[in-house]
Amino acid sequence: MLLEKFLGLFSVDMGIDLGTCNTLVCVKGQGIVLNEPSVVAVRKGTNKVLNDGRAVGFAAKEMLGKTPGTISAIRPLKEGVISDFEITEAMLAYFIRKVNGPNRFFGPRVVISIPSGITAVEKRAVLDSAERAGARRVYLVEEPMAAGIGAGLPIGDPTASMIVDIGGGTTDVAIMSLADIAHCVSVRVAGDDFDEAIVDHMRNVHGLIIGEQSAERVKIEIGSAGPLAQELEMEVRGRDTVTGMPRKATINSVEIRQALTPPVSAIIKACKDTLEQAAPELAADLVNNGIVLAGGGALLRNIDRVISQATGLETRVANDPLTCVAQGTSIYLENLEAYKDTLESDVVDF
Repeated sequence: MLLEKFLGLFSVDMGIDLGTCNTLVCVKGQGIVLNEPSVVAVRKGTNKVLNDGRAVGFAAKEMLGKTPGTISAIRPLKEGVISDFEITEAMLAYFIRKVNGPNRFFGPRVVISIPSGITAVEKRAVLDSAERAGARRVYLVEEPMAAGIGAGLPIGDPTASMIVDIGGGTTDVAIMSLADIAHCVSVRVAGDDFDEAIVDHMRNVHGLIIGEQSAERVKIEIGSAGPLAQELEMEVRGRDTVTGMPRKATINSVEIRQALTPPVSAIIKACKDTLEQAAPELAADLVNNGIVLAGGGALLRNIDRVISQATGLETRVANDPLTCVAQGTSIYLENLEAYKDTLESDVVDF
């Protein structure tokens, strides 16, 4: 314990929301200090990160879909879990070094959020990546717990709280009570699937091939889960599937909503499945407490309304859905002595 306090003087402990699309880092007493895309640019065939290991985050995302043959812009996490161990390690090392500072001798203690449905092998990959990236001690917290705490839900009380965390790669739906998860369903359908649905729609309906960044722009500008008071439209540019030439097309929010129906329906089904498994007393609590949405997918227009209509429960979006999980890891960090016995870790205390 004394050694931990001493080492803490020479490092910056941090909470990390290791997301499929974005990685957020919180520091005790400072809040969110880093929010960058989970993208790394490497020399093809070598896994060597460009710009002396600095082609990570915003610098790498700008390269997505635009790299020459010798360079690859990689997203090392897929569906909430590590798909490329070496690249994830390089990305974490860059972020940890950026926050901790290059001249600190000791690595930080790190609290990392993980999807609730991942396997023991996938958890091991997160722990190993963080350790090899320079963390002194690694703790894992399930994303629904972190999101619930970050959203300000009373998860420690003897009453049910329900969170739907729609990230980039996974959606975690959890009912929590007495500081633990009573029931949870995790599905690998989330924001990336929204983007893929838009890419497929543009190719099949408009004969236009677009990249994932263009699809994300369509989702943000005109995407919706339910009817809008005033429907929107925008112009999209891409490559014609027949001629191969660059072309543009005008699309509207009605057709994009139809394209998004399958992934939205999968998320609604996960909500219903979770509620059907809830204990009667917890279900009774939710009649009053309702559902809270977190994660970037919660920003899809009217998704709260369609979930409310499907479940019959009042549904609201958290105040800052994009940062709920990161804020939750920060709160765990601030109360690490109280929480650490409930968190997964692979190192014995000093």
